[in-house]
Amino acid sequence: EETEQLLELFKLLADKEFRTRTEGVMLLLDHCKNSPQLVSTTIVQIFDHFILRLQDCNKKVNQQALEVLALMIPMLSSALRPVLVSLVVAVTENLNSK
Repeated sequence: EETEQLLELFKLLADKEFRTRTEGVMLLLDHCKNSPQLVSTTIVQIFDHFILRLQDCNKKVNQQALEVLALMIPMLSSALRPVLVSLVVAVTENLNSK
């Protein structure tokens, strides 16, 4: 079941439709709230997909990803260590482009 959840998340985050990508961002937040262990154990794979939303060409998706990231940081805290550098780079590039 966890594999199916991850595949669905990855599918939503990579979709061509911006509304669907936004759904993926919100689903990730739900997983952080309801299944933090799942997110923590697969953090690198998840953030490979999520970081792209922090650099999304659609402003709505981009904004939603930034807001969700701010909510996820306290929930995931030390689990973020493996993705911290790439996360900081993505957020820095995002903020520099504004």
